[in-house]
Amino acid sequence: MTLLRVDDDAFTNDFPNRTFALKHELANHPLLTLPRIVDLIRELPRDRLEYNSGRAAISQDPNATPLIDLAPVEIVRQIETCGAWMVLKQIETVPAYRALVEETLMSVARARGFATLHEAGFDEIEGFIFVSSPHSTTPFHADSDENFFFQIHGEKRFYVFDNRDRWIASDEALEAVVAKHRNLPYDPRYDVRQTPYRLFPGDGIFVPYQWPHYVRTAASHSISLSVTWKSAQVRRLNDLHIVNSMLRGLGFPQAVPGQNAAFDSVKLALFRTASTAVEPLRKSEAMRKLLRGLVLGKNANYYYRDGAKKDAEKKAA
Repeated sequence: MTLLRVDDDAFTNDFPNRTFALKHELANHPLLTLPRIVDLIRELPRDRLEYNSGRAAISQDPNATPLIDLAPVEIVRQIETCGAWMVLKQIETVPAYRALVEETLMSVARARGFATLHEAGFDEIEGFIFVSSPHSTTPFHADSDENFFFQIHGEKRFYVFDNRDRWIASDEALEAVVAKHRNLPYDPRYDVRQTPYRLFPGDGIFVPYQWPHYVRTAASHSISLSVTWKSAQVRRLNDLHIVNSMLRGLGFPQAVPGQNAAFDSVKLALFRTASTAVEPLRKSEAMRKLLRGLVLGKNANYYYRDGAKKDAEKKAA
């Protein structure tokens, strides 16, 4: 079965440098229903769940994101009325979802004449499920991967922005997307750069690496699936962004990736050696939390919002 259909011209002319629309056969998949998503929540570690109020602003300060005081399972059960936004991250760590994510990308790989995902350039594959209440907003942000986005239930308005000249988000801002938080400040002047999509079940889009975007749901709850991967070039850029951010935090100014190829190679070698040494530690949720805080800063663990909820409640009282 072909789960994903993309016009050949889109891959010839646009992929992976421009956004384009696509069609898929995932809208009625049993793994993507609300009851099965409730079960998936119980299977994932806590740091794979992120949620907040759906009443965020387009230009949302991540340190002031409006919160919601419900358990993750209850958010899904009450999604039509609770006013929430939730993402389940790295669902491919659950075998059934790994098979779904891989088969989805294999539909593309086969259509392009490749026998394996690796040959097609689909490496470091991850899957994300988004569950949102009616009239919710995903703030303006950029992602540090390449992304096929599939609408499963409900309607979404998806606004993607071409930022190849860095008018919308600077090199420094895109470094922060990798090393700190994905949100970006928004200015209405950016509207001239937007490519708008109105997505219904069976619709999807390709979002290129670090193309800024924001999303709004319509009058019913929404379920969406995002399948992402990182090419060798994307991995290189992400690693350099992290190293540069760490060095800049220590007071050492850094050139953007590509300006000094030799120094970039040295930084990459040192960073990847260190990353390989600590990778076994990442199997522990507690150690992942510690490492995120050490590498990405004090606000890196926004996955854990319990303390933030209490602070917000105090401010509202």
